Amino acid sequence: MATDTLKTEGHAHGHDHDHDHHDAAGTKLFGFWVYLMSDLVIFGSLFATYAVLLRGTADGPTPGEIFQLPFILVETFLLLFSSFTYGMAVLAMNAGSVAKVRQWLLITFVLGAAFVGMEVYEFQHLIHEGFGPDKSGFLSAFFTLVGTHGLHVTFGLIWILVMIIQVSKQGLTDVTRPRILCLSLFWHFLDIVWICVFSFVYLMGAL
Repeated sequence: MATDTLKTEGHAHGHDHDHDHHDAAGTKLFGFWVYLMSDLVIFGSLFATYAVLLRGTADGPTPGEIFQLPFILVETFLLLFSSFTYGMAVLAMNAGSVAKVRQWLLITFVLGAAFVGMEVYEFQHLIHEGFGPDKSGFLSAFFTLVGTHGLHVTFGLIWILVMIIQVSKQGLTDVTRPRILCLSLFWHFLDIVWICVFSFVYLMGAL
């Protein structure tokens, strides 16, 4: 009888422990959603500023004169595909495969780093041509909007590296799993923002 009672109490304690972990993970995800909404406000303000200053080219170039759409299409493809590879990392996490999680996170990192590298090259090229952010209101808004997104992607890359290290050392635990999910939300959010940047800034500007 005493043994049965101990088993029952142990089972209840274990159930409560798991429930606490689920609550903590849910709280983290909810908190991260709140952060993403605040980030959305920031990007919304930058898009609005860009729309206002779009025609403020002064003696500088217009969007159609500086945007190289084929180059930006490659850049866009890299980020879109990195979103797919991160989704594969989440599927691998759900399957409990540490090796595959590391593999897909590493592929995502390489694609994201290539995206940032192309963005840095674009900025350097424009500045070298004399079309820096101080040239006109349009260019100032352009560099701020696209640069802010690039900084977010760079932060995401650092986060991916941290997660690769943590997963390698700790495995898939109640600590690492919510972090991978939060990073997934962040990475897909940046993907959506970039689609808006590509459509509103580059595509409309080049047409």
